[in-house]
Amino acid sequence: MLDPSLAEDSRAWTADDAVALMFAAHYRSLVRLAVLLMHDAAAAEDVTQDAYVALHAHWRRLRDADKALAYLRATVLNRARSALRRRSVVTRYLAAAPPPGTVPSAESGALDLVQHEEVLAVIRQLPVRQREAIVLRYYADLSEAQIADAMGVSRGAVKSHAARGMATLRQRLREGLESA
Repeated sequence: MLDPSLAEDSRAWTADDAVALMFAAHYRSLVRLAVLLMHDAAAAEDVTQDAYVALHAHWRRLRDADKALAYLRATVLNRARSALRRRSVVTRYLAAAPPPGTVPSAESGALDLVQHEEVLAVIRQLPVRQREAIVLRYYADLSEAQIADAMGVSRGAVKSHAARGMATLRQRLREGLESA
């Protein structure tokens, strides 16, 4: 949301002012959101910056300036999805180098880092909608209504995707502990 104390009437803001305020307040959290979805910091920054450019270009058409943050989240989410689709097409048709190891180096040795990597590896294997619902809920700490708005689905669909994702996450992590 835009801070109402910064201006009396947010509709009177120029696109430059609005984007500058939104950038200062939310850029880092939107990049982190995109990184969790895309697993690529550089691509996440590109997607987020593109979202701000789109906000600037469409500022006059935005009906409610207080919904600018929701617009940015939805734009980042949609652009991340598009980038992931493009990436999967490229991967299918080009011989891709094997991904770097998902196991932390022996030097790191910290148990919490290993557990963190295991959780991220399982999250990466979830279907896209389940992964998005879990990341938006537990990382971005959004409400069901905000998640539904960002994903473009109903609140019931958010609950369903999150529940299925968490069930799969619990099961796979439990299986990993049993096999260790």
